[in-house]
Amino acid sequence: MGILELLLLLLIAGVCGGIGQSIAGFTRGGFLISIVLGFIGAMLGAWLARSLGLPEPLVITIDQTSFPILWSIIGSALFVALIALLSRGNRKP
Repeated sequence: MGILELLLLLLIAGVCGGIGQSIAGFTRGGFLISIVLGFIGAMLGAWLARSLGLPEPLVITIDQTSFPILWSIIGSALFVALIALLSRGNRKP
């Protein structure tokens, strides 16, 4: 995998993570956090889809590496919602 393909995957993960943050309504950090959330969401969403026996629509393949767009967005939204739930519970009044 070349540098161009890696940058393209990072860009796609960042956009998916940003959309997941928007859906969850909790934003913490910038584009680097969105990239991390996109990759965590892809792993979480793909695992959830496999566990439930759901198909993988909207998969982008870049240099023999497939990235599930829809499950990345859903997984990152779930992960961000969990983070928001945990961080709001730790605040002191």
